[in-house]
Amino acid sequence: MNILLLGSGGRESALAWKIAQSSKVNRLFVAPGNAGTALWATNLDIVGSDFEAVKNAVVQNDISLVVAGAEEMIVNGIADFFENDDLLKQIPIIAPNKCAAQLEGSKDFAKQFMKRHNIPTARYFTVNQDNINDGIEFLKTLQPPYVLKADGLAAGKGVLILNGYQQTINQLQQMLDGQFGAASEKVVIEEFLSGIECSFFVISDGKNYKILPEAKDYKRIGQGDTGLNTGGMGAVSPVSFVDNVFLQKVEEQIIKPTINGLISENIKYKGFIFFGLINVEGQPFVIEYNVRLGDPETEVVMLRLKSDIVELFQGVANENLNAKNIEISPEYAVTIMLVSGGYPQEYQRDKEISGLNKVEGSIIFHAGTKNTNGKILTCGGRVIAVSSYGTTKNDALQLAYRNAEIIDFENKYFRKDIGFDLK
Repeated sequence: MNILLLGSGGRESALAWKIAQSSKVNRLFVAPGNAGTALWATNLDIVGSDFEAVKNAVVQNDISLVVAGAEEMIVNGIADFFENDDLLKQIPIIAPNKCAAQLEGSKDFAKQFMKRHNIPTARYFTVNQDNINDGIEFLKTLQPPYVLKADGLAAGKGVLILNGYQQTINQLQQMLDGQFGAASEKVVIEEFLSGIECSFFVISDGKNYKILPEAKDYKRIGQGDTGLNTGGMGAVSPVSFVDNVFLQKVEEQIIKPTINGLISENIKYKGFIFFGLINVEGQPFVIEYNVRLGDPETEVVMLRLKSDIVELFQGVANENLNAKNIEISPEYAVTIMLVSGGYPQEYQRDKEISGLNKVEGSIIFHAGTKNTNGKILTCGGRVIAVSSYGTTKNDALQLAYRNAEIIDFENKYFRKDIGFDLK
């Protein structure tokens, strides 16, 4: 079968690597892809947000299955576009529809959903310009730090954690006044939960689900988890505190109620669900849902997933995921993200990357790269995800860090403490 994967980052690079291993795949196409996905697939010069271009690519390349990588195209309804098109409706797409995608597309929708189905999460209040005074009253019931979340997609920048009460009120007004455009026309004020975060992932066919390997990612730019938030500076799997007891709590208190809640509300969810969780003294709480795999978590999840991922995709398409086996490697997997100097703020592009051919023992997933006249150049903030296996976490980290030093480009930066907080 021919498969089309939509996206261009490290997540899509890892997915392409995994999909290409399947004996079921004849040809794999990635749109638009990057310099790394070209190692395993044919890149197409289109973007997933251009639904008509995606349709043309599906028809021209005899595509049998489509996998949507990034959130924007999913939230904007690419699954609905397929379902409502006479030519495309027979082509399975691994992505929830627009209604289901509100779990990520609207923080308020997600919080209301969790409240309806008794899924553990932080206390919250949703504010708009009409009820801001009620929001301020709710704020008075909280202890600092305070959490403000733009309701809609804000390119990963819409969550603010603030210590000052008056500062929070001022920031709330700025958000409602359009700081994040339409995304912050509504703002969720949330209770701050103190604990350690981790990411869980399931794949669902609308009725059944399979749990993928969990991961811990590292969002902040600086050592010791300091500085500005990023798209992710590294990840580790498995997570040391996720024992059988914690896993059972996650499944019984969060995953099952989510799947059953979707079914009870007649929301057909076919694709990945990302549960951003926090462990508060042994109890899991949901911080957020995403309607796709995370990045850089995908880079470690795909390493540990031993099952044929295309088999799982077919289970989603045919709604018989319960009949599919899922096998997970007991090995550790880690990824270290090499980023452009200045990221997540202003950074330079078009820096030549060297040393890729000298890497030994690690798997290199490209994130922000392009091939220009045979040279691999940077074209994003997050550039390369150096990913490694190990029988222990330290073995995997040592190998990844050794190769992270070998790869080079001007103003390269990476965190040197990924995974060291996990005992």
